[in-house]
Amino acid sequence: MLTLHTTPGSCSRASHIALEEAGLDYQARFVDFAKADQRQPDFLAINPKERVPALVTDRGVLTEGPAILAYVAGLAPQARLAPTDPFDFARMQAFNLYLASTIHVAHAHGRRAARWSDDPAAQASMAAKVSENMRTGFDLIEADLTGDWVMGDAYSVADPYLFVFSGWLAGDGVDITQFPRVADHFERMSRRPAVQRVLAWEAARAG
Repeated sequence: MLTLHTTPGSCSRASHIALEEAGLDYQARFVDFAKADQRQPDFLAINPKERVPALVTDRGVLTEGPAILAYVAGLAPQARLAPTDPFDFARMQAFNLYLASTIHVAHAHGRRAARWSDDPAAQASMAAKVSENMRTGFDLIEADLTGDWVMGDAYSVADPYLFVFSGWLAGDGVDITQFPRVADHFERMSRRPAVQRVLAWEAARAG
């Protein structure tokens, strides 16, 4: 059985949604950041990076959201969560990697600036740029959305990943309605049963 180590509201939400969409046999394990679970020996033995998501499989542990999303899609081809055409698959991965390497990093400069500097003034300066950088990134995403889903007419594991970052915009001082296509995508995702099941699971642990 697959075991996903995940934290409510984090980027690991996308992997959780993908597992639900895939219909795979899995269990979710709550990693409580408020209690620093990610720094405890039992979790460090799974992922010494101190991060979620971490997916335990019968062949070992996978980390990093884009890798887990692609793996889940590959395990459940019947769910059609990724393109089968190599070029289209690469396009999906390019989108996911942009979210991971640019959008997530821009967001993290507001809450995790200490990763990059010990200087309080530098940390404040980085945090002050978050809204601008998120808007710039989402300008590109908005322009790239040409259908109901990231890949056009076909739903894929890129959609729950975008859903996560779209949900962070308000906290970063960005009004999602500035991006009508992104806002429509967020609402469309919110209505999917798999998303609602994951959000309910998270809500039960948030308190």
